[in-house]
Amino acid sequence: MMIRRFFIFFIFILLSRLVYSQESDFGAWYEVNAEKSFSKKFDISGAFMVRTFDNASKIDQLFFELGASYSLNKYLGFAASYRIGNYVEDDYLYHVRNKWFTDIKGTLPAGNFVFSARVRFQILARTYIEDPGDDKVEYDGRIRLKGVYKIPDFPVNPYLSFETFTPLFRNEGRFVDKSRTSVGLEFKLSKKHAIDAEYIYQRDNVPHLSIMHIISLGYTFKF
Repeated sequence: MMIRRFFIFFIFILLSRLVYSQESDFGAWYEVNAEKSFSKKFDISGAFMVRTFDNASKIDQLFFELGASYSLNKYLGFAASYRIGNYVEDDYLYHVRNKWFTDIKGTLPAGNFVFSARVRFQILARTYIEDPGDDKVEYDGRIRLKGVYKIPDFPVNPYLSFETFTPLFRNEGRFVDKSRTSVGLEFKLSKKHAIDAEYIYQRDNVPHLSIMHIISLGYTFKF
């Protein structure tokens, strides 16, 4: 019954979004992750991702990411990571961007549910300079809330999440310039292998309103 209500709620949100957004694009994201645990509290990870746009016909960005995380206890953890990738800029060519992240993560189990929150501080440095100020580093704050329903004795777990992107130390006239609403399924194939399938509704307000409908597929290997 709980799972049924979960998906009814998601369908209601999805339909309301589709009705509201008349002009939108579709993209597909593909991700491969590798994780190595050195203890119950500390691990490192690496990821490679390809993101497409224009009805998934063109590559928008591809990047590598390396990170480390530390769990203070079962409720609170910290993480840091670095990302380098090629992104399509206004000249329709690929240029390198560098990103750094620091995270504070909180987790709260509640019966079969696991609720989590992540506060992320993001730093972006571009190499493509078109207008004055493009060479300046940009800072953003990101907040993500997520709820996972752990189905007892079953390897598939559904989840919902919502994330906001807020510009820091610059005036863009709005508190949130991008948001993502996601629904997905976690498939635990074994102790070392997992697959994640997700639908993402992305609303971007900068430089103008744009909507993306995204299908994301990810594979994670733990060793």
